[in-house]
Amino acid sequence: MINITLQNLTKRYTKNTANAVDDVSLSIAAGEFFFLLGPSGCGKSTLLRMIAGLVDPTAGRVLFGERDVTGLPIEQREAAMVFQNYALWPHMSVRDNVEFGPKMQGKDRAERRDIAARQLARVEMHELAGRKPNQLSGGQQQRVALARALAARSSVLLLDEPLSNLDAKLRQQMRSELRRLVKDTGVTAVYVTHDQAEALSMADRIAVMHAGRVAQIGTPRELYEHPASRFVADFLGEANFLDAKTAGRVANRDGQPHRLETPAGVLASLREPPENPKLMCCVRPERITVKPRQTAPAGDGPGPGALSAGSIAATTGTPPEGLEATILGTIYLGHMHQYTCRLTDGTTWRATGLGPATLPDGAPVVLTVAPSDVILLGE
Repeated sequence: MINITLQNLTKRYTKNTANAVDDVSLSIAAGEFFFLLGPSGCGKSTLLRMIAGLVDPTAGRVLFGERDVTGLPIEQREAAMVFQNYALWPHMSVRDNVEFGPKMQGKDRAERRDIAARQLARVEMHELAGRKPNQLSGGQQQRVALARALAARSSVLLLDEPLSNLDAKLRQQMRSELRRLVKDTGVTAVYVTHDQAEALSMADRIAVMHAGRVAQIGTPRELYEHPASRFVADFLGEANFLDAKTAGRVANRDGQPHRLETPAGVLASLREPPENPKLMCCVRPERITVKPRQTAPAGDGPGPGALSAGSIAATTGTPPEGLEATILGTIYLGHMHQYTCRLTDGTTWRATGLGPATLPDGAPVVLTVAPSDVILLGE
């Protein structure tokens, strides 16, 4: 196993364009399954190709362990790459494709046959060793491409969106299988994707990239539950946002959460506000509970059921039980549903729930969020 270190890595293709990769420094531990995640054009594939030796950096260094490999081609870096289109030799059999790396390393026929057999068995493709790539499904080609990369016995495995050409069901199935294969081999793996679900379900750590830079690095849980910016929160899963300002602490609530005043009502958060003059609340849809809101009959006066969230806060000095909203629509997702809700300030929020959806469009509701689930961000 070998660790990878990137030092101030930069790539600019032409003088009059912005840097495709802009001064990126990060460390990847030996044996780690590390993901580069971001939207199209963020620089993640360019960064991977600089690690591979397929693209020369404009500035900076790439180290494998203590060895500076910045100027070395891929065949001298102990790195193997799995491409998005798999790049299998169409005129070669599955077996010959997998033997190609060991053959280039000078292995004799018996040894490379043994290596290929073991790697094809690992990816459950040994029974199709005599077929050509065009006789295989997309999932089978992906397995052969991975077996070929593993057969090279490289210390570093680089994967450029290897599951993007598979259908949704097979892609989901291959996630756990690919992670298991990578972890079983002990290689240090770097995986590029724009698919948040892939990154969250497979990675040891993730670097979220934006405009050529690393926006945040962390474990999937750290990034999802503690995003450092609106971009990270919005890109890694769904998120709802509201401008906010702090208004002291809530003395009669567990943990004394911060009281947050927003254009749609009052929330509470146990998170510490960042040092930023502009504050924003972030709430994940699955952390919201949607409850029917009682409304007073016309002409009965402002009974208890007619009190708004803001009026409750004003009379009691404590945060309300939630934000008032109206159901705009519902999306059926099979095992769950998602409400689209309009808050009193016109902001649209999404709330996800399990089981059948029971609230009709136009229903008045209250959205409740636990203080521990209200994330605070600086704009």
